Amino acid sequence: MTKVVSRQKGKKTERERKPPRSSTAAAKPPARPAPRSARPAAAERKARAGEPSLARPVAEVGRATDSRGKYVYCIIRSDDPLRFGPIGIGAEPADVHTVSYKELAAVVSDTPVEVFDATRENVLAHERVNETVMRKHTVIPMSFGTVFKTRDDIVELLRAAYEAFKDVLNKMEDKLEFGLKVLWERDVIIRQIEDEDEDVRRLKGEISSQKGSTYFARMQYGRLMDAALEGRSERYVRDIFEELRAVSVASRANKPIGDKMIMNAAFLVARDKETAFDAKVKAIGARHDKLTFKYTGPWPPYNFVNIRLKLERAREGE
Repeated sequence: MTKVVSRQKGKKTERERKPPRSSTAAAKPPARPAPRSARPAAAERKARAGEPSLARPVAEVGRATDSRGKYVYCIIRSDDPLRFGPIGIGAEPADVHTVSYKELAAVVSDTPVEVFDATRENVLAHERVNETVMRKHTVIPMSFGTVFKTRDDIVELLRAAYEAFKDVLNKMEDKLEFGLKVLWERDVIIRQIEDEDEDVRRLKGEISSQKGSTYFARMQYGRLMDAALEGRSERYVRDIFEELRAVSVASRANKPIGDKMIMNAAFLVARDKETAFDAKVKAIGARHDKLTFKYTGPWPPYNFVNIRLKLERAREGE
């Protein structure tokens, strides 16, 4: 039977979470974009290809020091200072607020200047902030572990990349990301192919009869079966992408993980198409009784944003 795993909203379960990438050196924002000019750096996802990519810090930081810095979660558009409450990273959730330049704002919390380990608690806190902010704002997600030494460094980042950030925010306005993984049971598909393909069935019969040498029959059977599996997988994936094209703005195919996964994709969806996209995924899943669908979101547009930034601050004497 087809299994359509309901997508996770708000706080995600551990199995469906996508840890953003840890970053401690030069600044690069989120990754995973749709056609666009500027892009924030691809995020580190611990064990999932195709699930979010992000931005990196501009200034290099050392491991655990006594100094205080600013942890950056995402970039949004806001003319007014905003506060989101104590939901940030840290043993005691840090207060999350904005640092602004013109109409751009970085969503930040105070933090020690250190390299953050990608523990479950830290990653969930990072995602919790982004998910809270994206309810009312279009976000450019920054990669996990993005820390700046001072407020001025963040203002300089927003100033230096002002046009790039504006361009990406315009392109991502009112758009969300959804992840879709499709899996099959290989043995079930093999049996189905054996039932449907006359040549494969004949070769299997020769091998099973064990009359004389079966070496060449086994070789031919293996080649035919591999080709049949690849062709069927490609057809499933092509058809699913085609059906979802009408209810999405853009899509990205990521590398499948393991033998069972045949599709690992991200879709950029307009907010007003979310219900239609949801219904279409479930309808496709209901028609494919040999496939399992794992569907997650909404996420910030990790796969559809990729800006590479380099912050160079002018200092006297340098």
